Amino acid sequence: MNIYGLKNTALFSTLLVVLLAYTQGAAAQGAAAQSATHDGIPVGFTDEGHPYIGKADAPVTLEEWSDYLCPFCGRHFRQTLPQLLDQYVRTGQLRLVFRDLPLAGLHPTAEFGHVAANCVGEQGAAAYWAMHDALFARQGEWNRLPDPSAFLAGVAEELGADMEAYSACIAAGARAAQVTASVEEGRGRGYNGTPSFRFGSSGSENNYDMSGAHPLARFSRYADALVAGEEPPEDPKPPPPELPLWAKPEGLAPDPERPGFNVAGDAYKGNAEAQLVVVEFNDFQCPACQKHALEAQPIIDKELVDTGKLLWVDKQLPLRVHEHALVAAVAAECAGDQEQYWQMHGLLHAESERWVNDDADNALLALAKELELDMQEFRGCFESRKGLERVVKDLYDAQGLITRAPTFVIIQDGRGATTGPLPGDQFVKLLSSRLEAIEAAAAQAESTTADAQD
Repeated sequence: MNIYGLKNTALFSTLLVVLLAYTQGAAAQGAAAQSATHDGIPVGFTDEGHPYIGKADAPVTLEEWSDYLCPFCGRHFRQTLPQLLDQYVRTGQLRLVFRDLPLAGLHPTAEFGHVAANCVGEQGAAAYWAMHDALFARQGEWNRLPDPSAFLAGVAEELGADMEAYSACIAAGARAAQVTASVEEGRGRGYNGTPSFRFGSSGSENNYDMSGAHPLARFSRYADALVAGEEPPEDPKPPPPELPLWAKPEGLAPDPERPGFNVAGDAYKGNAEAQLVVVEFNDFQCPACQKHALEAQPIIDKELVDTGKLLWVDKQLPLRVHEHALVAAVAAECAGDQEQYWQMHGLLHAESERWVNDDADNALLALAKELELDMQEFRGCFESRKGLERVVKDLYDAQGLITRAPTFVIIQDGRGATTGPLPGDQFVKLLSSRLEAIEAAAAQAESTTADAQD
């Protein structure tokens, strides 16, 4: 038997190699951190191995939990971080610690960047922060690459990294495990979006969480108070944001003049009176949307939609990168005029190879014939502006809110939360937990009412 009860197997050998690579990297980080600077500011690694910028003994510490491919994180990097660095970090008042929180559901390839940054970081804290800045500054160059490994290696090489050591680090896998552990820790703290922040200071036992990209003034409320040894003032509670019509009860209500569609003009299925609603923004040419429609949606329908527990709504989000997605969305809308929206929806995803080509219009007409639609009525919609205007309306609804397909907006108690695609069983588990919370709240309210009557 070896240490920890592991037998001398190939698995143990692999774990030993990973552990050795990790500890060697940590030792290199510690040595380099003693005198490293980035843009004239001290940088290093915490005792736990997390990269920081600022004086190690600064009175205030700010943790940033971030995702290199999150657009809001990118905005924070461009707009607010430079001011934070100049006003608080350079002056020795604040130390910024960067934490990895790539959100796989929204940015499936972001983890590659986090691993790459940590592998570059094995060559020193200054190297880490140079990579950090490059990944955010060049976000638009790699956010759509299906595998950004070559791009990331190229950035590391441009920054002067030892590529043999970098490649060895990537292959070892220790940094990937480190990123995964960081994500789990962040989720455990309740950080479900990026960027998320946590303020703390040596003079206070409390920590203060903040989420989202904000201007400097919001950070100053916390930093100024903590630097002065005071507790930060409570944030004024903002009024809850008003939901758009397509997410309000009045917009989700069935349209009496158009069966299968709601007042906001969107196709739905399931229980129109359900207390839990999912609105999907769908692109018929999007591979992830197709995967959801063919693999996850049948499971969700069987467990929650067909049983009347959930209302499912579909909105169009044909992306510009998909040449034929717009005309497919029009076809679905026009089929909906004959109460065949979901039938066309299913055909478009299942038979995409038939219409994703230069003859898309005729191929879509052929699908309409297979559904035995009234072709004169369908053509009148398909070849006019009628169906197109409905799709454009959905694009306007998404503007400034939804940028990726598929995106799912879960609406509960007048509030909306977004998620990316999930396997069917995981999606059902997520929604079922919401339903259980709704039922528990209803039971509690009923109990309270009964007690008051007694």
